[in-house]
Amino acid sequence: MGHLDNEIVSLKNNLIEMFLLVQKQLRKSIVALNTLDKNLAREVMVNERRVNAEELKIDKDCENFVALFNPVAIDLRFVFAAFKINSHLESIGDSAKGISKFVLEMDKTFDPQLLKALQLDRMYELANTMIEDNVRALRNDDTSQARLVFSKDVEIDAINRQATDIVAQHITHEAKDVVALLNLVSMIRRIERVGDLSSNIAEEIIFYLEAKVLKHEKEKG
Repeated sequence: MGHLDNEIVSLKNNLIEMFLLVQKQLRKSIVALNTLDKNLAREVMVNERRVNAEELKIDKDCENFVALFNPVAIDLRFVFAAFKINSHLESIGDSAKGISKFVLEMDKTFDPQLLKALQLDRMYELANTMIEDNVRALRNDDTSQARLVFSKDVEIDAINRQATDIVAQHITHEAKDVVALLNLVSMIRRIERVGDLSSNIAEEIIFYLEAKVLKHEKEKG
């Protein structure tokens, strides 16, 4: 491989490391929520600094790539996509931080039956596999893997829409816990946000590999 190809591989590997970092942050935040593990929530908050530092490093690497190689065609699309993917990954880290922040404010765990009704574990499972789909898509230059993300986002959105009604019904019976329950809705919305961000990342991977801008296609539809 030439120097340019080596730099693309290096930047891609750094992006994949960022994927794995925010995936770990999300997993820890959900475990902290389910178990009221405040030490784990604090760990997520502290590690957010690393997420931010990695975002800045990758952004700088992208800038240097453009300045040094003046890329064109697919190489230019790759660096444009990398900029956006990096930003979306940092936002996934922010979602994990937001969940952990709420956990630190909790006084007790939520009713397991309520969490089951809200399908919290299913939401996390979907969000986690969406991250994995995008990692495989980027690592293998495989847009079919990226396209797996979109149907999962539809399912996450459906679960999220039901959550507010379920929590509202629960509040009528547990009015004393209204603040905690509203915080729970906010945490669920953060997981839903991870789904949206993962869909955005999948769109960027498809743009990079196929030169298709899916957002414009959606607007036409």
